[in-house]
Amino acid sequence: MAIESNMHNKKLGAKGEKAARKYLKRHGWKIIKKNYVSPFGEIDIIVRKGEVMAFVEVKTRVSDEYGTPSEAVDKRRKLRYISGANYFLRNKINDFVVRFDIIEVFEGQINHIENAFYA
Repeated sequence: MAIESNMHNKKLGAKGEKAARKYLKRHGWKIIKKNYVSPFGEIDIIVRKGEVMAFVEVKTRVSDEYGTPSEAVDKRRKLRYISGANYFLRNKINDFVVRFDIIEVFEGQINHIENAFYA
């Protein structure tokens, strides 16, 4: 039972990330990396548009029983994202503004929360 639930969550998450990438592309963002793995964990999507590079956490839900999708991004996850972003940016020329966004995918709708948290 737990294995089925985990597989369902992975499929749901992958579907949400795909929808988020399509949304970002439609809004002029260039996908730099998807599912970037650092020693601190995975960053769902890294995008750039103009002078902004965003590290995007995608949260997909079919129910708000446990709160909104963005409420699942706790302090620990935020710190992992910030550490992962620093790791990704090491040895790179930083000629852009860095921000952390959350994209909620819920009931077929996308909610893009820009500057959802700060480093």
